[in-house]
Amino acid sequence: MEIDSRIRDSFGRQTMMQTLGATLDSVESGRVVIVAPILPTVLQQQGAGHAGLAFSIGDSAAGYAALTVMEEGVEVMTVEMKINLMAPALGERLRAEGRVIRAGRRIVVVAADVWAETGETRKHVAMLQGTMIPV
Repeated sequence: MEIDSRIRDSFGRQTMMQTLGATLDSVESGRVVIVAPILPTVLQQQGAGHAGLAFSIGDSAAGYAALTVMEEGVEVMTVEMKINLMAPALGERLRAEGRVIRAGRRIVVVAADVWAETGETRKHVAMLQGTMIPV
């Protein structure tokens, strides 16, 4: 199965991403972009997008980036993930750009940058780094 179809099929089964209104924006080997609207249901107490939204789409973008470099029939799970929150997530949507840093046989080191966007304006709001494992 082609990488794009494989990732999109798997993403379509993620009910968490459906709950968040997230969509798969782009897929290429070692890179995946996920976009989610900052809905009234995902705000923290000060009106910014909750860190949980940034983490969820960042983790998924990084995980799917890892899956693009794995053989067919393999799935991926997060072993660990760290997030640095750098600015409030204010805007219309969040864009998580996941990428593979190093793909090994047993683990894949990944990262993701999360941007808050309004129109064509964007602000870097979070960075994630973690480890994925094939299952």
